[in-house]
Amino acid sequence: MSITIRNAVKSDTETLLHFIKELAIYEKAEHEAKATPEHIHNTLFTESPKAHALICEQNGVAIGFAVYFYSYSTWQGQYGLYLEDLYVSPEFRGQSAGKKLLTYLAGVAVENNCGRFEWSVLDWNQPAIDFYESLNAKPQGEWIRYRLDGEALISLAQKA
Repeated sequence: MSITIRNAVKSDTETLLHFIKELAIYEKAEHEAKATPEHIHNTLFTESPKAHALICEQNGVAIGFAVYFYSYSTWQGQYGLYLEDLYVSPEFRGQSAGKKLLTYLAGVAVENNCGRFEWSVLDWNQPAIDFYESLNAKPQGEWIRYRLDGEALISLAQKA
């Protein structure tokens, strides 16, 4: 079975939304998945997108996706690659699709002289944690991730 990775194109919008919904259900956060076709078009498929999407296919059938963007490390003085989401449909797991996506992205990071390749994982997602550690990825336990969104984000912005 042939697994390939390719850049997503605008006609992949519904496929991306399908995987986003599947991921949100898996992460028990379906109510937080609010992306629409317009959101996808206006962010991933513009002339100069700030984020990029990949489609993972097996024999021409989409089985997963990844979305990434570039970050910056002031300490390294280099860009980094941040993986926002990686998802493979359950029936296709265990066939190296996730590893191929990560390997592909590591190549993108190296080609773009990135000093880091980073992502986050939910603390209860032990299969993913085990998988990442099998690739020699190291958890960054000394950092606590914070988020502002919705009304809290708007409220802080209005204080400027």
